Amino acid sequence: MIAIVKPSATPEQLQHFIRWIEGRGFSTNVSRGDNETIVGIIGDTTQIDPFLLESMDIIERVQRVSEPFKKANRKFHPEDTIVDCGHGVLVGGGHFQVMAGPCSVEGKNLLQIARAVKAAGATILRGGAYKPRTSPYAYQGMGEKGLDLLLEASAELDMPIVTEVMDVRDVQLFVDKKIDVMQIGARNAQNFNLLKEVGKTTTPVLLKRGLSGTIDELLMAAEYVMSEGNPNVILCERGIRTFETRTRNTFDVNAIPVLHYLTHLPVIGDPSHATGYTRYVRPIAYAATAAGADGLQIEVHNCPSEAWSDGAQALTPAQFDDAMRRIALIREAVTAEVN
Repeated sequence: MIAIVKPSATPEQLQHFIRWIEGRGFSTNVSRGDNETIVGIIGDTTQIDPFLLESMDIIERVQRVSEPFKKANRKFHPEDTIVDCGHGVLVGGGHFQVMAGPCSVEGKNLLQIARAVKAAGATILRGGAYKPRTSPYAYQGMGEKGLDLLLEASAELDMPIVTEVMDVRDVQLFVDKKIDVMQIGARNAQNFNLLKEVGKTTTPVLLKRGLSGTIDELLMAAEYVMSEGNPNVILCERGIRTFETRTRNTFDVNAIPVLHYLTHLPVIGDPSHATGYTRYVRPIAYAATAAGADGLQIEVHNCPSEAWSDGAQALTPAQFDDAMRRIALIREAVTAEVN
């Protein structure tokens, strides 16, 4: 349930109302916009008479919210959330960013790739130090050494980094090393203990949609993070499993506008994992951009045929450079004011 406060309400009246609500066993979430203040009332609100609230001097109107996600809900928070990823890089609210780099950190070539993607216009360096793989015999990543290589590249190029955390026990390591953005991968999208643990930090979280997750399940995963106190969540559509076998997954372009309608959180697209093939990555990146994504995550490798993981879906630096020029043109078209 949300209560819209009258513009004439004083701060003292608002605080009195919040204490009155919380005194009845509910929690609240206050969102102050340019034109109105909204108080989200969280709990079993069937016990609250909305007419009683509307009879109060400071309440303009009351509206019930049927969705189970409260903190991620745009009804509670009408303005877009802008997530600060460090190094002056903002995502959401009109700030469009591209995360690019290799699927996995392999060694010295990371810096070469990082320089190339930054020169092409990428603003966040991606790379996996810990790799969740279907086979236990596949390459699992460099671990902490991979994190250190990412941090070295970040320091040289003044770029924030995003990398996946897989285990509750590693969250503090990521915090101690000051990783800019912690990624929760598709396989951990419903690892609720991990979601709650990253929610106890203030580090931005890039949350990917589960392998067969619905939009509501993605939003509830974000709710797990936010319910622990971390509001810095970026959602990622990365394709879902369907009956189609011609691509690795099926990119749900519908999800981008739907998520923007339902939530205030930024939404980015990952065309690399969605398609699984280099030849499809750029068209899907363009589609996600045209659909209103707040950013993209694209895999780039200096020699995809020799990549230690997912080389089949990586762009070369030259292909990425071409894609970035076209993405800029699409962004210009979709954000331009039309008379």
